[in-house]
Amino acid sequence: MDACHADDINEIGRKTQARIEHEHRIDNVYMLSYTILMALTVLTIWLFKHRRFRYIHETGLAVIYGLIVGAIFRYGVPERFMTKQVYDLPPASGNSCSLTLPPERAIIKLTVMKPEKVSRYYHYSLEGESKDTVAAHYRMTFNPEIFFNVLLPPIIFAAGYSMKRKHFFSNFGAITTFAFLGTFIASIVTACLCFGLSRFIPRLNGLLRFNDCLFFGSVISATDPVTVLAIFHDLNVDVDMYALVFGESVLNDAVAISLSQAVDKFDPSVHGGLTGRALVSAISSFLGNFGSSFFLGSSIGCFTALLTKYTHVRDYPLLETVLFVLLSYSTFFLSEAIGLTGIVALLFCGVTQAHYTFNNLSRESQVWTKQSFELLSFLAENFVFAYIGVSTFSARSHNWDVWFILITMFACVGARIGAMAFSLAIRNTSTEVRQMFFSTTIIIVIITVLLGGCFAVPMLQWLKIP
Repeated sequence: MDACHADDINEIGRKTQARIEHEHRIDNVYMLSYTILMALTVLTIWLFKHRRFRYIHETGLAVIYGLIVGAIFRYGVPERFMTKQVYDLPPASGNSCSLTLPPERAIIKLTVMKPEKVSRYYHYSLEGESKDTVAAHYRMTFNPEIFFNVLLPPIIFAAGYSMKRKHFFSNFGAITTFAFLGTFIASIVTACLCFGLSRFIPRLNGLLRFNDCLFFGSVISATDPVTVLAIFHDLNVDVDMYALVFGESVLNDAVAISLSQAVDKFDPSVHGGLTGRALVSAISSFLGNFGSSFFLGSSIGCFTALLTKYTHVRDYPLLETVLFVLLSYSTFFLSEAIGLTGIVALLFCGVTQAHYTFNNLSRESQVWTKQSFELLSFLAENFVFAYIGVSTFSARSHNWDVWFILITMFACVGARIGAMAFSLAIRNTSTEVRQMFFSTTIIIVIITVLLGGCFAVPMLQWLKIP
């Protein structure tokens, strides 16, 4: 490996400071781009609402603007804007074999030419596989865990906290049937279609296992009827219809994420193939995880209700609101820390908080919590869809396969895929198959979001839904 030359002992410090300042400016350019993108989305939403134009929803606008911004930074940024130094590292002494997995972190010994020749150790961390050495557009994306831990929780909690409880519980049987049975059927049918049709494609035939297709089916079964619900609200559609669609979509997300985690943990090679015992084990794992997450979220919601009822914290609305937010958010972190599903726990925590805790809050806290989570949910949701558009061009883990995209489009005809499916697909893109799932999910999300807004109103009129 070539040595890194420095003129004097302070050269490394000066170079590092210059690099930090340069990357700081670049990061601010990207954050400014996202901010302007969101502002344009809000202004366009206002214009469409003012003109009563219902054929493109706000999430569709965010996706379109995200695609434009992503394309600009992907193809409009010159290569000299940011490049990386690339070194071919030799194997460690006495170890001539190749690594089976790239290390998450590495300590690299570099020979630095100062006034005297010295060796230094430097710490590096793995960012992911890169297709090239030009990485300016990659900085528009961030760690998937930030996406999953920061952006999704406000959306899920707001869905549970703003739920119309009367209509939800009056249709609870139908909602749970659609959410549980419907998601199971959708996952299995999608998996079977993807696996069966991929047998006719030579490249996919040797690449995809049925377990992979089952995981993808559970991911892609996470529906997102935001556009339809917004149109329902504007047209004053029957409240029971609204409750059915909203309730099913909320529970569907919870079921889909638990199901995908259960399938992801199931390895046919370990369990001796897809046997009856292995299937029962996977189902019991799903039910156990979902039930435990439900119990944890409901318990913390009840604890918050008791705390606000039997203490005088309501005398200090600001402290009461802060305590409410912290306890609610801790539900997500606690469930994830003990191996449960944070999204499921947070959803039912929100439902419990709305049913019990809300009535114990002071008037100020009731207004603040409702408006705060509504604001956070709106910003997070639109940012997610804008990020989907941007990541179409800027993500480093793409693996485009036209045949698999066409197969998935056929398997998902009539579906409405959104933020939850994207968040599940982006969490793990370490293999060629998972990268293909990620790229395919982006395409399906974009198509269904845009077409869902275009055809929702004509479909309601054609079906004569009041």
